[in-house]
Amino acid sequence: MTVSDIEAAETEKRAYSAPALEKGLDILELLATSDEPMSTRQIAERLGRSKAEIFRMVFVLVERGYMVRDAADRLSLTNRLFELGMRTPRPRELAEVAVPLMERMSDETGQSSHLVVVNRGETVVVATTTGISDFSFTLKLGYRRPALDATSGLLVLAFQPETIRGRMIAESTALAGLDAEPPALQRELDNIRKTGYLVSESHDVVGVTDIGCAVLGPDGRAIASIVVPHLNRHGTAPDIDSILTALQKTCTEITGNLT
Repeated sequence: MTVSDIEAAETEKRAYSAPALEKGLDILELLATSDEPMSTRQIAERLGRSKAEIFRMVFVLVERGYMVRDAADRLSLTNRLFELGMRTPRPRELAEVAVPLMERMSDETGQSSHLVVVNRGETVVVATTTGISDFSFTLKLGYRRPALDATSGLLVLAFQPETIRGRMIAESTALAGLDAEPPALQRELDNIRKTGYLVSESHDVVGVTDIGCAVLGPDGRAIASIVVPHLNRHGTAPDIDSILTALQKTCTEITGNLT
């Protein structure tokens, strides 16, 4: 490439540049990789720009719901980008990959299953399968529940970086009016992450044992969870171990097919 070619490329780049958009994207990308909220001054220093340059961008991003201020006037990302992502082919790909494998698992175990994501502090059921048992328990598509009060939500929260986990906890706490105890909750989430699954009594329905695992993305973060709601029946001992084994296999296969 000649000098003239390089100069022409630089001229074309300048002609099609959008400085305001670039500043906004720089802010979003910086906060997405930050381990903790940042002040406007810190953002400006990290990006090598003046506070005045950053202030207008920050104002717009907060107004549009992409960022939020805490009590100390520090900024962090909301789940707005996640919401937009849910409208793209990627979430549809998740369901397309997951549902056939969930159906196979339901045929093998006789149990129903739910594919769940977390959005703005709530769990959202995005796909379901029914088992071949004479009766089973299923939830409607779109069913929502505070993430902190659901097995599926706890699984997704457990497999998140600290800052994202904290934000999701705050959203769920505010939504449900729950009185969360951070130390105890963090220990519970850390334990879920360590074991890789969660088996617990349903937070919503008496007589149901939730058996759940997280569906992980390429970066190790949970993008969803799958829960098998096992109905406890008189005279029949629940085969939790075999269901859990089938569920773990299913989640691993889904993760592998998404990467």
